[in-house]
Amino acid sequence: MNNIVKPIPCEILSVNRESLHEYTYRVKTDIKPEHGQFLQLSIPKIGEAPISVSSFGDGWLEFTIRSVGKVTDEIFRKEAGDTLFLRGAYGKGWPTDQFKGKNVVVITGGTGLAPVKSMLNMFCDQPDFVKSVTLISGFKNEEGIIFKNDLDRWAKHFNTIYTLDKDQKEGWRVGFVSEFISEIPFDQFGEDYEVVIVGPPPMMKFTGLAVVKNGAAEEKIWMSFERKMSCAVGKCGHCRIDETYVCLDGPVFNYTKAKYLVD
Repeated sequence: MNNIVKPIPCEILSVNRESLHEYTYRVKTDIKPEHGQFLQLSIPKIGEAPISVSSFGDGWLEFTIRSVGKVTDEIFRKEAGDTLFLRGAYGKGWPTDQFKGKNVVVITGGTGLAPVKSMLNMFCDQPDFVKSVTLISGFKNEEGIIFKNDLDRWAKHFNTIYTLDKDQKEGWRVGFVSEFISEIPFDQFGEDYEVVIVGPPPMMKFTGLAVVKNGAAEEKIWMSFERKMSCAVGKCGHCRIDETYVCLDGPVFNYTKAKYLVD
């Protein structure tokens, strides 16, 4: 019987710098997650942190990590060949079966692009899986842009709007992602669409409101939360909001539920 909370030592295969503060770690493992799930990454005597899977393949997983605390700072000291401990995968991922044959709108802010990267790559590799993809992805500034090669690749296959909050960059728009919601042709989609929103809580709040204002039905909107998860199995209560355990009931929630998940 597998122990669902026992960390497993795994070799780091490569480390790639994405931006000024983000690195992507490829780790050797046979764990097979669903798009949108997360794992607990840990270092003995230091601690552990919940990190979404940004990409995966046969025998490996990738995690795009921003240095924001003790555990991630220590992970940033690791190099290829070193060991990282993993446990998971946990939580409910994106309902990709529900997305089949539909027009999918994905709106991300900053590192919120990481939890949808593997799904976007699937849409790109399997062009018949969905009817169309509209991707609006925003970053604070040029130094914060991640997945540059993927962004270029997706622009060739999807309808894309890439934005920076204030900086000027050739081919990019200026402004918050919520400012471009009106350009999504919801009136042309009929009922065949789904919307995915991932980013900092304020970004998700105002983007969700803007999407609804522009004609999207609440039940067709999905969000991912990464709020203070600790044990990942619903025992510690650290991520609890009222009766909801983010680690068990999420991290992916339908907007009809997500709009009430406020601390």
